[in-house]
Amino acid sequence: MRNAEATKERILEAAMEEFSSYGIAGARVDRIARNAGCNKNMIYVYFENKDTLFATVLRKNLTRVYEENTFTPEDLPGYAAKIFDFAMANPALFRLLAWYSLEQKAGSLAERAAAQEKKRKEIVDAQHAGMVGTAFTPGFLLTAIMTLATAWTAVNPYGPSYDPDGAKNPGETRDAIAKAVQLIADHGKSALK
Repeated sequence: MRNAEATKERILEAAMEEFSSYGIAGARVDRIARNAGCNKNMIYVYFENKDTLFATVLRKNLTRVYEENTFTPEDLPGYAAKIFDFAMANPALFRLLAWYSLEQKAGSLAERAAAQEKKRKEIVDAQHAGMVGTAFTPGFLLTAIMTLATAWTAVNPYGPSYDPDGAKNPGETRDAIAKAVQLIADHGKSALK
């Protein structure tokens, strides 16, 4: 049983590298098997097909994102800074997400939609509590935060340079992102008081 789990884990690791490099269409099951040190048929036994393997890899890594980056509606700038750090430390994951967005072959990820909806509801609650301004809708705020926090990843068409206007390092960029999110999140707060 341990060997089966170890083989599955090696397949998932090799598949992460393959899919983040080539996408679904460009990925080759024979390369995944070779890099995982297993028989190609084992991939089909464990995961049925390439699309299912991709979806499994994506779900596993999205779960990691959610577990390692707790959403904090009371501190949206801090959350944006955490996402920036995570994005910069995990370029393969963000390449994988880019491929998912481009190819849309893995089907709808209910977990991702549910996580986004939960965050939107938490922003609504924070707006009602006066912690977050009401000038922008929760969906807009969430999209703006995630866009700003991940804009410097290598897969962003405008990235990966830090800041052509003067930021010298990722820390300066992180601070600028947090400041921008603070300004966006605060907009409309005075109307609540």
